[in-house]
Amino acid sequence: MRKKERQEAIYEAALRVFARYGYRKTTVEDIARELGMTKGNLYLYARDKRGLYEKTVEYALLRWQTRVREAVALEKDARSMFVTMCTKAVEYLAMDEDFRRVLVHDPEIFPMFPVRDPYERINRNSMAMIRFILKKGMAEGDFRKVSPRTTPNAIFSIYKMFIIRMYIHPEGKEMRKVFEETLDLLTRGLFRD
Repeated sequence: MRKKERQEAIYEAALRVFARYGYRKTTVEDIARELGMTKGNLYLYARDKRGLYEKTVEYALLRWQTRVREAVALEKDARSMFVTMCTKAVEYLAMDEDFRRVLVHDPEIFPMFPVRDPYERINRNSMAMIRFILKKGMAEGDFRKVSPRTTPNAIFSIYKMFIIRMYIHPEGKEMRKVFEETLDLLTRGLFRD
């Protein structure tokens, strides 16, 4: 097995175990057992449990981001790209049960008001995707002029709120309807022309 494939297998196993027990209760032995390897062998790939946890979360976040980016890339116009981005980003956690459970155990991975964002680089890339779509929509004349510097922050904050309210601290099926209404409000506006 190649190094990248081995690392992915380790992250997948670690994700399952962290989902099951949470970071605090998980041991390196639990993860090694899940992989069918010794604890010592696992340390060849991870310096400690904290490092393995951070790399596993980073792996899961990047996988999420990649799925959204791939779906957006299939769209041609900025309107479709924006709706697809919002929808796929929110729906992703319905499919990834392990990562959803990790987020429930550790909501600080995706904080609403971060003092320090442990995954700032990944989140900056998500905001860059939003910025790209906004600029494309403005250039095509489909979006009204907005600030490409501050509007992505507002949209990303709304997105984080829905992730928290739908998956981390679920508020029921009503939140799906609230999400759809919010997306409609974002895309069509509140005021009539």
